[in-house]
Amino acid sequence: MSESIDVHTHVVPESFPPYAGRGRDVPWPSMAPAHACHRHVMISGKVYRTVSDGCWSVPRRIEDMSAMRLARQALSPMPELLSYWLPLQDAKVLIRHLNDTIAAMVARAPERLIGLGAVPLQDIEAALDELDYLAKALKFPGVEIASHVNGTSIGDPRFEPFFAAAEARGMALFVHALRPAGQDRIVGPFSEQAVCFPGDIALACASMITGGVAARHPRLRIAFSHGGGAMAMLLPRLVHAWQAMPQAKAALAESPAATARRFYYDHLVFDAPALRLLIERFGASQILVGSDYPFAMGEPDPVGALERLGLDHDSHFAISAGNARRFLALK
Repeated sequence: MSESIDVHTHVVPESFPPYAGRGRDVPWPSMAPAHACHRHVMISGKVYRTVSDGCWSVPRRIEDMSAMRLARQALSPMPELLSYWLPLQDAKVLIRHLNDTIAAMVARAPERLIGLGAVPLQDIEAALDELDYLAKALKFPGVEIASHVNGTSIGDPRFEPFFAAAEARGMALFVHALRPAGQDRIVGPFSEQAVCFPGDIALACASMITGGVAARHPRLRIAFSHGGGAMAMLLPRLVHAWQAMPQAKAALAESPAATARRFYYDHLVFDAPALRLLIERFGASQILVGSDYPFAMGEPDPVGALERLGLDHDSHFAISAGNARRFLALK
């Protein structure tokens, strides 16, 4: 087994508590039986996704990790469970259930599993309270957040207190696409994950630069899923605009490239030349292993995808494990 650390994997609880709130027609999730070793995630009476027991079974996950040659995995919720659209009290209950579920999984294999929790980012004070719970009670090193909160990009000034708190507490942030822009323009039998995630995560990444949040919080450790999506191609345009447009130059004290090279990006791009571009654009020190386990759109051989690049030893080790240790502040 290699020393590889996979920062991009997901959890779905085996069950959810019954809805006990006061709302009507609240899209509260539940689980229903499916075929062997799988369950249906039900939302508003419809199957949202059929998932395997790797989502909740620690023995199955450890077995699969060994087959994938992974030493450790960071566990974060399936993004649709982040629940920014739920009434706040309902979201707080569901998110606490997610966080405690992940903590229980980590407790079963602490040498293999790492917890990345969730916060109700639709309310900053509630998000800060849950951030404290994650850091102090559960000892998680970080949090998963979405690319936007009900249509507002994470680089919007309203989220500044959250990012300041994450920086101050040394909590890592893993950003995932969710309900992406452009779904109404998909043509043919392809999913939003295939077509729209790259643009959505790039919008989130760009917003953290163009809004100045990342420049104001240079010690913030933040990673973008799916290789940052289209960000590797977008970045030169942002740099050109910063150089050519006086208002852009006045708004940002540093080049967008300098900010972008402090971010981290997982290597989940399914293509060796694309991965080489990530390394060229952002630096080998900023790339992380990510598989999207256990979902169908994931990378079944994340270690092999890195090995096929034929990198020098130091770059390979950095991407395989060293960068993740720095990002997650692992000892």
